Amino acid sequence: MLRFVTQRVLLIIPTFLGAALLTFTLIHLIPGDPIQMLLGEKVIDPERHAALLHQIGLDRPLYIQFIDYIWHVLQGDLGKSIVTKNTVLSDFFTLFPATLELALCAMVFAIVLAIPAGVIAAQKRGSVYDHALMGAALTGYSMPIFWWGLLLILLFSITLGWTPVSGRIDLDYYFDEGTGFMLYDSLVSDQEGAFVSAVSHLILPSIVLGTIPLAVISRMTRSAMLEVLGEDYVRTAYAKGLSHFRVVGIHALRNALIPVVTVIGLQVGTLMAGAILTENIFSWPGVGSWLVTSIYQRDYPSVQGGVLLIAGFVILVNLSVDLVYGLLNPRIRGRR
Repeated sequence: MLRFVTQRVLLIIPTFLGAALLTFTLIHLIPGDPIQMLLGEKVIDPERHAALLHQIGLDRPLYIQFIDYIWHVLQGDLGKSIVTKNTVLSDFFTLFPATLELALCAMVFAIVLAIPAGVIAAQKRGSVYDHALMGAALTGYSMPIFWWGLLLILLFSITLGWTPVSGRIDLDYYFDEGTGFMLYDSLVSDQEGAFVSAVSHLILPSIVLGTIPLAVISRMTRSAMLEVLGEDYVRTAYAKGLSHFRVVGIHALRNALIPVVTVIGLQVGTLMAGAILTENIFSWPGVGSWLVTSIYQRDYPSVQGGVLLIAGFVILVNLSVDLVYGLLNPRIRGRR
């Protein structure tokens, strides 16, 4: 097990370098002058423009800029934002709790619905239930996030008036956001109705962001359950007189969860990517909105540092998923 963990940790290094190189290259390929973006329509003389470029280090060759960036990253310095003048780390971790809260709620929504749907579809293979559930999953996977989000806003927020359109909480509530997680901060605050307001603001973004993971996890659960239900030990369990719930819910599902956990870990990257669109649709003040704004402003340090931190988060989650394998299947733990 220790050898496996060491191997996976060593793989993080080239992954980080690849993410850093790709982000650095793509952001510099985008047309636009960061100095002019910062000044807006203000006209600036060439000498002053060159001085500002030199001040933020953008007048050097790109390979020198990249080497210097990597050197500072290895020392824990992701640079300072060109726009806010704050460190990238401070800006990121100020906004990351909002994105993490949304991603967690979306994943809980996806898992709670997807696993039962996959189990039912596997047990009712070829039936109306199977076709309906998997058809709904395929439809959810096929819908673009921006279209799905706008459709839900039009239906539930504008037509029915059941949910808020944007933001994390109503403007009527104001309290100190100690942790940055609105659900917890509103719950421990002394303002009545704040928690309900925070929950209502989370409903639509969580559904929109969790729809694609829900579809993927449900289809994987169905496939894994179909494979497991045909095994000899399942038939033996039935022959011993064990209840249907115990056979399916404990013996079969536990073994079927191994590939499902893999897919859940991989969906973290999908959630982080989908959060960019979802946060902009619902005006959610998280890392996704911050990255889009930074791209528009050509804030190179913020984009590079933000993407690198998200990549690190996704890598750590997938490493944790690999470690969970041993808990679900002791045979895997023994081989590693």
